[in-house]
Amino acid sequence: MTASTIRQIKHNIQQLTNGDANNPLPSFWLTDWLLHVINKPAIFLITDEDYQLSDSELEQFNAGVAKMKQGTPLAYLTGRQEFWSLNFTVNEHTLIPRPDTEVLVEQVLNWIQSQPKSVGNNKPKRLLDLGTGSGCIAISLAHELKSDNWQTVAVDLSQEALKIAKHNAAINDVSNIEFLQSSWYDELPTQDEQLFDVIVSNPPYIDEEDEHLARLIAEPISALSAPNHGLADIEYIVQQAPQYLLKGGLLAIEHGFDQGAAVRQLFLDNGFNAVHTVQDLGGNDRVTLGQI
Repeated sequence: MTASTIRQIKHNIQQLTNGDANNPLPSFWLTDWLLHVINKPAIFLITDEDYQLSDSELEQFNAGVAKMKQGTPLAYLTGRQEFWSLNFTVNEHTLIPRPDTEVLVEQVLNWIQSQPKSVGNNKPKRLLDLGTGSGCIAISLAHELKSDNWQTVAVDLSQEALKIAKHNAAINDVSNIEFLQSSWYDELPTQDEQLFDVIVSNPPYIDEEDEHLARLIAEPISALSAPNHGLADIEYIVQQAPQYLLKGGLLAIEHGFDQGAAVRQLFLDNGFNAVHTVQDLGGNDRVTLGQI
């Protein structure tokens, strides 16, 4: 884009995102990127349309638009993504938190709040997040459960992802959380006092043959896809969960829109009861829960 005032750029964004079938970029990505580059609040785009971008701002803006056209998501350019009203740092080592995943957080909190309160027992409740990535699920839950004597353990195989997750816990002032490098349950003990009241996970669940993977080139593929039609990691997590859950404990897993029936069957085959699937905001099967 050669335009240099906000008014001209807004006009170009409109042209770029309307009627160009080859450009699937959402217009808010471009306006949010513009605000990031000029470091101004959203109202500035209305009140200061004559603001002229400096050469370096224009260069940065255009370079970012080019990267987005090539498949880099906005969040990787700004290094930030909001989730559950908290702010998270993201980079190429972590998936970008998605609104659908908030359904998982919401369902777990609903279940916790529905449980009878144990009187006279000061032992902390324990929650495990498997494959934490940016930490968005674990940190959001720990943030909500801060005053309720809960301790969260978040594991990931990637040391780089854990660095980001630890940083995200710090910037969101969450301290009731511990981070551990582990391939799923591998580094976790199974002694009674180390068992969990809740296990949550948003594991890789896209089929390795899925054509949509080609469009997700910027994000870590190992965190997105799995063998066995995307069910391999989910199957392992469900099979092993009873060893790590207290009696009556909850397992909650995010999965693909077409995997609800298969995941429910996995839960039932491994001794879970009260098994049910919750839909996301788009009406698609998204989270399956069950108690052991």
